[in-house]
Amino acid sequence: MDAEVISLKERLMEKDKEIAALKEKLAKLQTLTGDSNSLIEVQEKVTALAPLKAKETLSNEDIMRYSRQLLLPEFGVQGQLKLAQTSVLVVGCGGLGCPLAQYLAAAGIGRLGLLDYDEVELSNLHRQVLHGEDTRGQPKALSAAQAVRRLNPTVQCVPYRLQLSHENALQLIQQYPPCFPLMYDIVADCSDNVPTRYLVNDACVLSGKPLVSASALRMEGQLTVYNYLGGPCYRCLYPVPPPAETVTNCSDGGVLGVVPGIMGCLQALEVLKIASGQGSSCRQQLLMLDAQEARFRSIRLRPQQAGCAVCGENPTVTSLQDYEKFCGSAATDKCRRLCLLSKEQRISVQEYKEIVDGGSPHLLLDVRPLVEVDICRLPFSLTIPLASLEDRKPEHVRLLQEKITETEQQMKVESHVPVYVICKMGNDSQKAVQVLQQMSGSELECIAAKDIRGGLMAWAQKIDPSFPQY
Repeated sequence: MDAEVISLKERLMEKDKEIAALKEKLAKLQTLTGDSNSLIEVQEKVTALAPLKAKETLSNEDIMRYSRQLLLPEFGVQGQLKLAQTSVLVVGCGGLGCPLAQYLAAAGIGRLGLLDYDEVELSNLHRQVLHGEDTRGQPKALSAAQAVRRLNPTVQCVPYRLQLSHENALQLIQQYPPCFPLMYDIVADCSDNVPTRYLVNDACVLSGKPLVSASALRMEGQLTVYNYLGGPCYRCLYPVPPPAETVTNCSDGGVLGVVPGIMGCLQALEVLKIASGQGSSCRQQLLMLDAQEARFRSIRLRPQQAGCAVCGENPTVTSLQDYEKFCGSAATDKCRRLCLLSKEQRISVQEYKEIVDGGSPHLLLDVRPLVEVDICRLPFSLTIPLASLEDRKPEHVRLLQEKITETEQQMKVESHVPVYVICKMGNDSQKAVQVLQQMSGSELECIAAKDIRGGLMAWAQKIDPSFPQY
């Protein structure tokens, strides 16, 4: 009996230690979130927020935390107090939004709204520095909020996992109806698509909020401030959206991670200047970064336009509209899904796999840039970049004709040579099919060109999981 009692006591002590360890772990997690009562909750709809509490003086901890910027004559104690009373909405928690949110939180902004509909993926981590391996699969807004709270638990973080739309943008930015307290004082556009840029611009004009906007692609970046102190809005400069097929994003064109990092930091600088009362010098300036040459240059923009559809003297845009329809493209940062061809001119990757397995003579044409071909390729494909086809480069036209002739010799019946065109995601391949159709029967022998929907990324997802995705 005594031995059993001793054994039970030992087991009880072990359980006590286990419970104590769990309590300690829970306390650490709650400290990291800046809330001793609950973890961060991601918002999946717009809800009313209480106004920020007025702050008349800085605590000793505030003085120590922000001492280096308090010493700046342009900033000082009054600037810090103004920051604490400012709410900023960050639209997009990616390459631009991460450094922006990080530095706003570090500087002591009062409230940060972090909006993103997407989840953290491995391909994000080279540039989206608030996320990590441990947050893969989490909503980006929640991952960013957790990182911000770890950095500065005094900042109020509100993560929104939702797609900004014409139905919720004004409600979010302006806190509509007007009887509710205003939610955000400044909006930072960190998106990567044209529909969202028009949407955020129009919402800011209609709600009277300044918009700090930046972009980054490849080795270049741009920054400006719209709708601020009589400066132009986005529509003043771009009244008509560009054709969807001419727009490139990071998923298509690539970007060196440090470039959006630089532009996001510059966005944070302009937000902090506006919030602290210093104002912004970018309200009628476009700041451009050429990272390849390590050079900045500034271009003076035209002023606010009297005929602007949203901020002009007689505006025609008095409410938000369907911006995907207006721009002819999807409001997504992942990829642009163009539709330039008819159904008959396209096949799925499953249909193409059947053609390969059946051994039917054909030509597979890969029209990606050579830098992408170096990453991965299907071994039986012919590589001719889309740009070379469009320019009708003689050496590539000859090469294509040679391969068409070889395919003709393999075919046992007389018919047009089947050419299947592939790229990364099925956009450039459609353009290439249009070019080949123009060349067929004139610059080339008659061919039957078709696009492979979804491109190599669809091949990797649906046919060969071992094929690299990028």
